[in-house]
Parts: sequence; C-alpha cells; structure tokens
Amino acid sequence: MDEVVEAAQELLKRRTGAAVRLVDATDLGGGGDTVVLRVRVAENPFSLPRTLVLKQVLGGNRQLADGQIDESFRREAVSYQFCNSLSVAHRPGPELVAYDLDARLLVLSDLGDAPAMGELLARRDAAEVTHSLMALAQSLGRMHSNTYGREDDYTTLLHRTPGVDEAHPLNAQAARAVDEVPSMLQDILAVAVPEDVRATAARGRELFDGGRFRAFSTADLCPDNILVNEGGVKFLDYEWGGFRDATLDISYALASFPTCLCALELSQDQVEEMVEAWRAEVVSVFPQLRDDSVLYSRLLAAMLVWLWLSTWLFLDDTGADVHVDEDAEVWLRQHELAVGRRTALRRRWSVLAAFADKLGDNAVGDHARAVLGALEE
Repeated sequence: MDEVVEAAQELLKRRTGAAVRLVDATDLGGGGDTVVLRVRVAENPFSLPRTLVLKQVLGGNRQLADGQIDESFRREAVSYQFCNSLSVAHRPGPELVAYDLDARLLVLSDLGDAPAMGELLARRDAAEVTHSLMALAQSLGRMHSNTYGREDDYTTLLHRTPGVDEAHPLNAQAARAVDEVPSMLQDILAVAVPEDVRATAARGRELFDGGRFRAFSTADLCPDNILVNEGGVKFLDYEWGGFRDATLDISYALASFPTCLCALELSQDQVEEMVEAWRAEVVSVFPQLRDDSVLYSRLLAAMLVWLWLSTWLFLDDTGADVHVDEDAEVWLRQHELAVGRRTALRRRWSVLAAFADKLGDNAVGDHARAVLGALEE
C-alpha cells in the first residue's frame, strides 16, 4: 500500500508541479495483482478532491493463456481518457485525475461509500430489485446515447497508446464460443444444436465485430462493478472498455451477467421493463429500435450468444477445457450475487427460454429448454 501511495504522490507531483501528500490509505479490495486504495489528500495545492481512489496493477505486462500480452490496463486508461472528454453530467463513472502507463497506475475521483448494484439486487423486496434493474437499464441507455457517434475519438486515443489492440478482447472469445459450444453441448450434455439455432447464434456473433448501433461500453457489467450514489448509477472497471453494438450491453443484463458468476432469476416482466427503460433512452439516436421486430430479434440473437459464451466459460463437469482460471474463479465467487456454475447456467438458460417463447421463436426456446433440462439432470 505504501508503495502505491508513493507512486501516486510522485505522479501527482509531476502533473501539478507541486508536492501532494496522500494519507489514510484504505484498501478497497482489488483482487489478483490489482491494488485499489482510497486516500485522503492532506496537502492539496491545486484543489484536488478531498479523497481519491488509486488503482495500480502490479508487476509487468501479464501474459494470457494464448501468449498474448494483457492489454487491459492500457485499454482502461484509454477508456477513462475518453470518458473525461464527456461533460461531467454524461460521464458514466469516476473522473480520471492522472495516469501512468509505465507504472500501470490510475488516480480517479472517489465515488464514495455507495452500495454496489449487486447489494441492491440481492435484496428480498421484488419491487426494490425491479427498481434497481430499471435504473441500471436507464443508465446503460444514457451512456449509449451520450457516446453514440464518437467512436472515431475513442479510436484516435487507442492509436496514440502503444500496446492496445483495436479489436475488443471479448470478440475472440465470442467467436470461439460460437465455434465450440455446439460440440460442448453434444459431448457434455448430449444436446444437439439445430441449424436454425446456429444461424441465430451467427447473427449474434456479428454484433461483436460490427453492428449498426455502436456506442461506448465498459463491457465488464458485473453488478459488483456498478455503484449507485447520489449521482445515480456509476460504472467502474474499464479494462474491457470500447465501442460495440449497444444491444450487447442491455442483452448482457437480460441474460443475467453471463461472463460472471453473479446470477438472478429475472421474471419476464422485469426483462420487458428493462428493455423499455433502455429503449426510451436510446431511440433518439437509434430510431430504428422503435420497431419491435428489429429490437427484439437482435436481443434474442445477442442473448443466445451470451448464453453460449457463458456455457463455454463455465461448463466443465466432464473435464472439458476450463476457460476461467483459478484466480478469476476465486474472485468471481466473492461477488454479492455469486452462485455455483451450474446454478448460474440454469438461471440464464431459463431466462432465455422464456424470452424466446415470448417472441414466438420455437427453435431457440426449444434449444434453451433442452440445455436447461440437461443441466438439471
């Protein structure tokens, strides 16, 4: 902790040209090789906030399983720089005060001791949970509507930052899931995937590479990465930030946070209310989404791909290749809404089955029920 504070003091000194003293460091819990601290600014020559949050990724550039360099810190720095260019009222999360790419250090404004979305969604009162889900959907929509049309600005920042790939990190995982999950389902659960379901998944896969409704996304929309303070819903952790089709974000929430072990049993009423709350915020920039057939067909395809990706990540019962490492598994199980792998998958496939039935897509509905039945055996 002392080393992180010292590095932040030096960074702020370089930025302001005067000594800054940070005291009373409190560990906010980063996990893995990431340290996150709240500090009080004891000497404040340039009207810095009274408290700041420091985030440092320790060690050198991490190697991923496929031998690639982990670009997450640099992508996060770029994403915060981009969000700083938005007006204060439109920033989806904390302000970036300073950063050091070599030290892998961020200095951020402090959002306070606000409850995480996971805590709010874990409450027993169904009306309170629905209210929180609506607030999440509305805030996602505002982030999308306020960043639509600014992808070139974000890409310019990416190109100025060495070591960041323009392709989003999730794109390759989604592609692998679409390629590999049919065999996984057959081999592990004895569930065959019909061709029309594969075609729907292929349409969903295309959203990761392009899509007509592109906007900024923090991408890591786990409820424990979302705070709710007096300013509303705020998003944290921009390590996977970037531009992508905005329907991927709202469908991620509808599919019960598929790359995390957080899981809810969403009712169809809650699903529909979230969709409408999100749509009300984005139709000004995406008028085509007023058409239910356009919106709901995209949401169904996106939810199917999210479910396949979730299955690819978490279905490992017969010794299949595990795509979530042990450290990540420990971290995911500490989340407020964390459940076991199979429980998470069952809840997600149940939501997809009901959603497909509501839309009258018998192929996806039957597929979801087949997977759900096999998971319950």
